[in-house]
Order: sequence, then structure tokens, then C-alpha cells
Amino acid sequence: MTSIHATALVDPGAELDSSVTVGPYTVIGPHVKVGAGTSIGPHCVIEGHTSIGRDNRIFQFNSLGAIPQDKKYAGEPCELVIGERNTIREFCTFNIGSPGDAGVTRVGDDNWLMAYVHLAHDCVVGNHTIFANNSQLAGHVQVGDWVILGGFTVVHQFVKIGAHSMTAMCSLLLADLPPFVMCQGQPAAARSMNYEGLRRRGFSPERVAAVKAMYKALYRDDLTLEVARIRIAELRETKPASAPDVAMMLSFLEQASPQRGIVR
Repeated sequence: MTSIHATALVDPGAELDSSVTVGPYTVIGPHVKVGAGTSIGPHCVIEGHTSIGRDNRIFQFNSLGAIPQDKKYAGEPCELVIGERNTIREFCTFNIGSPGDAGVTRVGDDNWLMAYVHLAHDCVVGNHTIFANNSQLAGHVQVGDWVILGGFTVVHQFVKIGAHSMTAMCSLLLADLPPFVMCQGQPAAARSMNYEGLRRRGFSPERVAAVKAMYKALYRDDLTLEVARIRIAELRETKPASAPDVAMMLSFLEQASPQRGIVR
């Protein structure tokens, strides 16, 4: 049987796997689905059209699936979708999506989301990310795999954050952050590439060298963005093992917002 504390309020319409645990005074709404092995701590509110996968650990005092902080929202059945094996620490607020976008706020798998993290409507978070305390994402932000956000990072709406990138504490992101880049400041500026993180994830010396070359083209050689993209594309020939990394960088740069540009 599902282990639900006697003081918890779980709507009969909610779908909870038999192995789910629910702590005292938690409230779960009628459109919520929770997968096997997930634990939900005390004093949480999970509402809206919210789907939570397997083996998540949700600590106390979280608000998941509330309506977006968007004046245009008029009660549409938008969603919050959370994957598997995520850790969600205290006082996080994840809102459902909005009809002005895909209508879904999405969190992938194996993420570590510390206290007071806010995910506004229509954010998309990949896999294996770490959000330190008080990381705040405005609406429509996209975060790639293996991203690390330092404490008190604030991200402007519609910003894209590339895979394997990292922000320092108290960074303010007003522009798109390319893959692999480490940034710091208000507004954030590029400082280096996440070389140590790449080594820890098994990147070969050739791939790390290619990342260094991409950083040099973008930030050290005083090139226009278009010329830097040409220089980066050439790495596919000189460093063939790095071809997927180069393709990811080029794709990101091609999709970067012309209004915001990239962190420079």
C-alpha cells in the first residue's frame, strides 16, 4: 500500500504508485501522477496537471504545479512534468507551463535542485544538472544537460544555457550562455571553459583541447561571431573526436537570440 501520512490530503483522483510515500500535512491535487519509489516530504503542495516520475526525493515545503505567474494565464490545462531520480530540496517552486508556449514546464532526470530554486512557466531543464540554493529561472528558459548554476544565479526569460556550462555565485544571465562556458558577474561575462568538469565526465584530451580552441575563437582572438563559427567548424577536420561537441556548439550559436546574443 502507498504510505500516506494520516494528516496528508490526497485527492481521490490523484494517481500514486503503491510504493510512493507522502509526509504529514502534504496536499496533492486531483490531476497529479507520481511514479514508483518517489518520496514526498511533509508540508508540500503538489497541484495542477503534474506528472512526477520514479525515484524522486522531494523534501518538505515545496510548491509544485501551481499556476504560472503570468497575467495572461486564464486557467488552461498546462503541465509540469518531472522525470526520474531528481532531488528537490526545501522551498522550491516549479510552475506549470503557459498557453503562450508549449504549455509544459519540464525537468529531466538525475537533477540536484537545492533549496529555494524557482522554475517559472515553460522552463525546460535537461539531465544531470545542479542548481545551487536560490537559483531563479524566469519563464521559457532552456537549460542543457550537466549545467551547474551557482547559488543566487538569476536567469532572464527566454535565455538558453548550453550543456556543460557553469555560472558562479550571484551571476545574472541576460544573454544565452554557450555550451562549456563558465561565467561570472552582473551581467555575467565569460571567464573560462569548464575544463575540470569535462575531465571528470570522461572527455578525452583531444575533446578538451577542442573545447579550448572553441573558447579561444569565441573569446580570445577578437573575432566576429560569424568568423568564430567558421573557425570552430574547422575543428571537425583537425580534431575528429570532437565532432559532436563542435556540432553542439555550432547548433547553439545558430539558435542564439539575435536580440540578446551570447554571453561575451
